[in-house]
Amino acid sequence: MSTPYIDGLKMLGRRELSEVQIRQRLARKGHAEDDIDDAVRRLKEERALDDRRVAEAIARTEVVIKRRGRSRVLRQIEQAGIPAATARDAVTEVFGEVDDDALLQAALGRRLRGERQIADRREFERLFRYLTVQGFESARILKALNARRGPATSAPDDLD
Repeated sequence: MSTPYIDGLKMLGRRELSEVQIRQRLARKGHAEDDIDDAVRRLKEERALDDRRVAEAIARTEVVIKRRGRSRVLRQIEQAGIPAATARDAVTEVFGEVDDDALLQAALGRRLRGERQIADRREFERLFRYLTVQGFESARILKALNARRGPATSAPDDLD
């Protein structure tokens, strides 16, 4: 029979997990609450379990690989069960190393497949919605989209 500590180590050996995620997974395996508390305490003491490190890892992945904006990155970290203050600190640190406008341009470039112009109002609105869901600020989105608008594209009045 495995202990919650050993199970927790195995889980953390596969990927970074938050304290909340470890607790949930150990509970699903049928471990007693007191045993889970002891295992989590030990994992934290040994620094195998560190919510700050997990928050930064999630933030880096969301920014560098998935090219997402601040609000989306913050949501992803909080969904992992990491406290809001720790999540905000990680987002602030990671975004301190990133040019927000370049990140937005990369997300937009990937969606437009390069440097092509926005074809019409419908595409403009679709891209606006997409970039909003990706966590970028409305004002930055409009500025980026307006710069890529083709000659036949009129600006949507309701998005300003």
